[in-house]
Amino acid sequence: MGIVTDFPFAVTETEHLWVSMPDGTRLAARMWRGGDGPVPAVLEMIPYRKRDGTLPRDEMMHPYVAGHGYACIRVDLRGSGDSDGLLDDEYSAQELQDCCDVIGWIAAQDWCDGRVGMMGKSWGGFNCLQTAHLAPPALKAVISVCSTTDRFADDIHWKGGCLLGENFGWGAVMLAYQSRPPDPALRADWREEWLRRLEALPHLAPRWAGHQERDGYWRHGSVCEDFSRLTVPVLAIGGWADNYMNTPAALLAALPQARAIIGPWVHQYPHTAVPGPRIGFLQEALRWWDRWLKGQTGLEVPRMRAYVQHSAPPDASAAQRPGHWIATDWPPPADPLTVVLGEAARLPATVATPSHHGMLGGEFFPMGLNAEMPGDQRDEDGLCLTIDIDGAGMTLIGQAVLQLEVTPDRPLGHLYARLCDVAPDGASLRIAHGCLSLAHRDPANPAPLVPGKPVVLTLALDQMAHHLAPGHRLRLVLATSCWPFLWPVADPAALTVEAGTLTLPRVSAGLPGWEPPMAEHAAPWQHRVLRAGHAGRRIEHDLISGTRALVIRDDGGETENLTHGLVTGETVEERWQIHPDDPLSARATIRWEERLSRGDWRVRTEVLAEQWGDATHLHMTAHVRAWEGDRLVHERRLHDAVARRVI
Repeated sequence: MGIVTDFPFAVTETEHLWVSMPDGTRLAARMWRGGDGPVPAVLEMIPYRKRDGTLPRDEMMHPYVAGHGYACIRVDLRGSGDSDGLLDDEYSAQELQDCCDVIGWIAAQDWCDGRVGMMGKSWGGFNCLQTAHLAPPALKAVISVCSTTDRFADDIHWKGGCLLGENFGWGAVMLAYQSRPPDPALRADWREEWLRRLEALPHLAPRWAGHQERDGYWRHGSVCEDFSRLTVPVLAIGGWADNYMNTPAALLAALPQARAIIGPWVHQYPHTAVPGPRIGFLQEALRWWDRWLKGQTGLEVPRMRAYVQHSAPPDASAAQRPGHWIATDWPPPADPLTVVLGEAARLPATVATPSHHGMLGGEFFPMGLNAEMPGDQRDEDGLCLTIDIDGAGMTLIGQAVLQLEVTPDRPLGHLYARLCDVAPDGASLRIAHGCLSLAHRDPANPAPLVPGKPVVLTLALDQMAHHLAPGHRLRLVLATSCWPFLWPVADPAALTVEAGTLTLPRVSAGLPGWEPPMAEHAAPWQHRVLRAGHAGRRIEHDLISGTRALVIRDDGGETENLTHGLVTGETVEERWQIHPDDPLSARATIRWEERLSRGDWRVRTEVLAEQWGDATHLHMTAHVRAWEGDRLVHERRLHDAVARRVI
């Protein structure tokens, strides 16, 4: 990876400036500007704190783009970081209006030529698409990384109508992140703002879990509701190791002006992500901005550039994945293969997996190399119904579609499916997966099943691009549980599989290749590690009680910013516990600690969150505490019960 410090334009940084909203709320911003005259601008608006949270990645990206003749503005959302106000949910109408108002403010500044692009990863990838949906006049193009077009069907809360364990996990993250104060070096009123924020801190996980159907809450911000309103060019970027891998294909299918890149990566920007190979994301971003913000021609790019992964030993901390790049239309020319499952396996067969199945599946969105990607699935495969198919030498690009005729023995439950590349030694590498709530088999009309009555289920697995080596087999794995990826229903159905088909997106013709630019970035942030961090991830099996638990600890240590002196640190501990024979034993406990200091000033916050369930409700608690020095200045206990309707 190359560090670039010499740019075509000198970069001027404004460390802190205020952007006033029409209601008087001030949003805190940081700006890098290249050159002296009016230039196009690129905006990123997220709640992850420009002063410390995303500062390391901001300093690698935004000066690089600014140095090529742009103004780059990084804004803390209302109620986060150093901004005024309160943040009450993801992607609220107020947040999206703020995005539009900031774009209008930028376009009116004398240093901007009136043309604005918007970019971001994850939250920022979501809201730049959603802002484009509102069509502010000055917004001319978007780069959306690791995002979704559908907040209910394909996000961190629900997937295929199944409640994700990470819905609770993300709620705990937001409590912890939003519990931190503004920086006193920027705000004399930091303490008052901090306490006001703490008093209003929303516990969002129960709210999200309470919306168990595709209602207006989820349709808000889901740009798939009306793709015709997305009229600006969109560059969508995703990673096969992330769980937002479906978005690039969805945007290409809906928008002629969309382009996409999808690589082997986790939930990170492609110039820093693992597994490698990394690419020159910033050069690709500049090409996009030059085309749509500066009007340069001759910069057309293929519809889709994708990394086709090759067979490899499973590795939950893979630093590199073998494969090759292709550049093609999407979907590429296909030669689909339909496998009749009754010919590949002895059917009927019953699927009723133990509740702890799934612990080797990794994180919803892995962030790095702490064993967060799927590991060897062979032991997990042994708990499930498996059907092996001769896949040697096959290339699969797109979505596999599973259709099953099943007979359930209870009204509610899950169907979980994965495709694995099985090596001659038995190692099982997950290449795609998907899930379906039995109640959501017709997404428009969720309803329980009738026990004993056969039903046809259709499940489209996630997008993939994979080539199986000679001698390898393709394995379809069927399960009724996946802990803690899916939160179990109270009394899950066993499924008798009577018949079915699996349609595979086989590609037989050769496809053009692509040679991506090498990864580059601006100079990294100036910092000093005061205490090194460490991480651990293990699976526990209590031989007396039979309970299984996934236990995670990530201590980020303590780091000093040498530019403005802020010392930051955080620690998270998670325990996801369940008994194989009792879905109601499912319990998740997460503890976050956030630490900030400078000189004699020191604050600390702690969030302890728990989720468990009984036959009728899910229960979620949170205990939030905050200290100034050694003095406890805030404490709140929250308890919500969410009625189980179709969960």
